[in-house]
Amino acid sequence: MILVFGSLNADFFLSVRTFPAPGETVLTPGALVKAGGKGANQAAAAAKAGGLVKMVGAVGTDEVAKVPVTALRALGVDCSGMQVSELATGMAMIMVDEHGENSIVVASGANTAVSAQAVAQTALNEDTILVMQMEVPPAENFKLLHRAKAAGVRTVLNVAPARPIPEADLKLADYLILNEIEADAVYSSLFEKTFLGVEEKAAAIAEKTGGACLITLGADGVAGAERGKMFKVSALPVKPVDTTGAGDAFVGIFAAMLDNGLDTRQAARYAAAGAGLACLKIGAQEALPTLKEIEARVEEIKIS
Repeated sequence: MILVFGSLNADFFLSVRTFPAPGETVLTPGALVKAGGKGANQAAAAAKAGGLVKMVGAVGTDEVAKVPVTALRALGVDCSGMQVSELATGMAMIMVDEHGENSIVVASGANTAVSAQAVAQTALNEDTILVMQMEVPPAENFKLLHRAKAAGVRTVLNVAPARPIPEADLKLADYLILNEIEADAVYSSLFEKTFLGVEEKAAAIAEKTGGACLITLGADGVAGAERGKMFKVSALPVKPVDTTGAGDAFVGIFAAMLDNGLDTRQAARYAAAGAGLACLKIGAQEALPTLKEIEARVEEIKIS
């Protein structure tokens, strides 16, 4: 089972030709409201890739809460552990330009009220893969990571948004998944800054923390390291329409493939294919590929 502990949002998408400069007003015909939040996106990605998924997070009592919860339930995600907060459901305003790049502002709301106590101890065992991000209070993440580690759970930590994390907490994660900005934040919390290439940076982080480190590089694929060995995973050649959910797609699909018995490199290969496919439609969850769609393109992903 894949247990996702993290954020849920309602995402408001605004298509723009170019991002507004400070003080500038940019008009767009309308907005699309879609389910989002890094935790919910990763849960959805894992479910669409064939995983058995449980989501633990928090929403408000408002009507907006129906957006992320209804979407997850439609994919078969178990939402029985959802907490309800007096705070408003999390919301994100996402501008997407004509090149498919995005600019995002998140109002965290109920995501700041998530508690690790909502995860029952019975859900933490050797058959569980715990997936976490950084859009909920870090202290709650680390409380749960400590419990998970003691219970023999495999743990995946996506350090997004980027922030320095104490070494002792990083060592609780079996798999660290980072983009380049996040990798810089993690690296700087572990070492004095030096000018390393991205592959060497992944290797240094993996050696220091004792787990695997995967650094996603967009169109340049993934740089990974595990047990003293570096590897590179290529990217799927696509023309992106919207890159909003690509990182979350990678994390969720990676977890689903681990749960399906694949090793780190092969799981990253499937995740890279899925992340590329997720760039072909607007919206974080609507764009997520199915396992069948991933399998149809995964042979295009190379490992070196």
